[in-house]
Amino acid sequence: MRRVRPGAAASRAGTAAPRGGSGPPAGTVARAAGEAGGSAARAPGEERTLTSVPAGEERALTSVAAGDRYQGEEPRDLPRLWHVTLSVSGGEAPLKEVRRALEQLAHDHPFLLTSRYANDHAEIRYWEEARDLHDAAAVALRLWGEHRQTAGLPPWEIVGLEVIDRQTYHQRIAEGYGPPPASPVGAHPF
Repeated sequence: MRRVRPGAAASRAGTAAPRGGSGPPAGTVARAAGEAGGSAARAPGEERTLTSVPAGEERALTSVAAGDRYQGEEPRDLPRLWHVTLSVSGGEAPLKEVRRALEQLAHDHPFLLTSRYANDHAEIRYWEEARDLHDAAAVALRLWGEHRQTAGLPPWEIVGLEVIDRQTYHQRIAEGYGPPPASPVGAHPF
């Protein structure tokens, strides 16, 4: 709602009232149609029609009692957990350097669950919290490149990416065709 100076409000016809003219009386609140309580929508470029509400008049408010739960569909903007498997491959590198780099990556990216490696490829598995699959995949696709310098990762390219939600991950495990059982957290050879 907007307070209006006496004599400066628009008339009901939508034209500006002249100074000192017939605006709403002092102490009233003007409300535009289409705003809270108004009923007409306004076309682009059209002036708003103002109506007066006496100063002492109050509108009833509704509230939600503490503990009441929303009964509809869950909002889609809440972050969810995604299981990410990132596969990288490239030219051969010494196994000790690959292991050290993956351990540094696990230190830099604390949600790293486990990684398996050989001298020419590696697989990294971890949980990512993201709003949707696109966000989780975008983070996963940047992971290797963003940490390549700081962790000393080999100049390998991403050759595979799987992102599944938590429910699908647990369903696959229960049905016996999920990813290979996770080694203890850390970097392990294939």
